[in-house]
Amino acid sequence: MSTDIVITGMAAISAAGVGLDPLRKAVQEGKSLLKPIPPEIAGTDGCLWGKADAFKGGDFMPPLKARKFDRCSLFAVVAAGMALKDAGIDRASMDAERTGIVLGCGFGGIANSEAFLRGYFTSGAEGLSPVLFPNTVPNAPASNASIENGLKGPNVTFVQRFCSAESAVMMACRFLQEGRADVVLAGGVDEVTETMIKGFREVGQLKSHGAGFGEGAGILVLERGDHARSRKAMIKGTVGGIRTIGRLLPGRETEGAEVLLPKDSDTTLVSLSGTAAAEDVFLAHLPTVRRIETGPLIGRSLGMGGLAMAALVLSLEERAAGLHVAASPEGPYYAIRIRGGSPD
Repeated sequence: MSTDIVITGMAAISAAGVGLDPLRKAVQEGKSLLKPIPPEIAGTDGCLWGKADAFKGGDFMPPLKARKFDRCSLFAVVAAGMALKDAGIDRASMDAERTGIVLGCGFGGIANSEAFLRGYFTSGAEGLSPVLFPNTVPNAPASNASIENGLKGPNVTFVQRFCSAESAVMMACRFLQEGRADVVLAGGVDEVTETMIKGFREVGQLKSHGAGFGEGAGILVLERGDHARSRKAMIKGTVGGIRTIGRLLPGRETEGAEVLLPKDSDTTLVSLSGTAAAEDVFLAHLPTVRRIETGPLIGRSLGMGGLAMAALVLSLEERAAGLHVAASPEGPYYAIRIRGGSPD
């Protein structure tokens, strides 16, 4: 199996703006772009969210066409197209059967699900809208992105708590290693809605695990190294080892951290995603180098790890070693090694 996996393109949509440059600037400046949630939604003052207000689907397609997608699918469709363009992959010439997509998504389709069910509860079966139904599931964004961008290879969606995007990257690497694809778009996409915020408030999570939620999409174009070099692609990074554990067993937290984060003297930059910054046992095992965390800047969510990984690649010097660490409350946990630039 091939272990030569490179990153040839990326895309980002977030509270920082549309494109990679706004994300790079946000990380460099280190200033929070989260905005106050209106008290009538949050039920209190002092709560923040990271809305991607600069993104408008109508800027990338006819408004009438944009209306058929839910917001999360719009993020995915546009970001996938941007990532392919950044990788220098032309839809007309790419091998569609060998090009796939794997995304992590936590709350995709929730807005359409709400609207669809409201129709039923208020008007019965007559109130159900068939137009809304296809976009009521978390795999709608990846499916719509594949249709609109002509991707006919493997297509998978992960809902894996705060590590959904990391799970997607691991699966994408597996497809490439097994020779089931030459190119796979991988990362995460999510949206944040008023109903979600009200739900977090009702279950007492608005100022804990539901705090500072954001929305957007972060996609990496992962490619078999031989395939990328054959088309003379610019290589932005290389994916190294991926380690994951499901749970930290009580009394064996240190053992789990040592498995996930073996000692190394190579890493120069660490990226933290999900609840990793709150996991003291992991922090104690990280190298004493610069750390970046996109959550406080643009918001976090179940699929926002894709943006965190894109930020890491953007921040790495040529051939510098980076480490992306992601965690969810009670698991899972991921450590993904990425080296900047081309390995050649």
